[in-house]
Amino acid sequence: MAESIGLWGAMLMVLLITGQHFGVTLTESTAIVHNLRRRTIQWSNVQAICVEGFHGAQTVVIYEAGGRRTRLRVPITGFLCWDRGFEEKFHAIGRWWQDHRGPDWTPVPPVAQLSGPPVSEGNPFAAPT
Repeated sequence: MAESIGLWGAMLMVLLITGQHFGVTLTESTAIVHNLRRRTIQWSNVQAICVEGFHGAQTVVIYEAGGRRTRLRVPITGFLCWDRGFEEKFHAIGRWWQDHRGPDWTPVPPVAQLSGPPVSEGNPFAAPT
C-alpha cells in the first residue's frame, strides 16, 4: 500500500511540475502552443477558436484551414480544475486572433469528411449515382 501511495504522490508531483509549462503565448503573427511538444500556429491560418467539452471539462480548441484542430491544455475548466477566468481567457484568445489574423484573411470552407460514398438526395439507402 505504501508503494501505491508513493507512486500516486510521484505522479502528482510530475503533473504539478509539468503543468506549469502548458499554455499558449500570443504574438503578433502566431499562437505558440505549449503542450508536451511546442507548436506554432499562424493567425492567418486559424479559421475558428471554440470551446468544446472533453472528458467532463471545457477546453479551448483552435481550428486551422487544413482541418487540423489543436486542443489547448490551458485554459481548462472542469471537475477539480475549475478556472474562474476561463471565459475571460477564451475571449482574450479569440479577440487576439481577430485583431491579428491580417487584412487578407478569408474563411475557408470546412474540409469534407470522406466517411463513405455519397448518398442520393431522395432515398438515403439508394445506390450513389
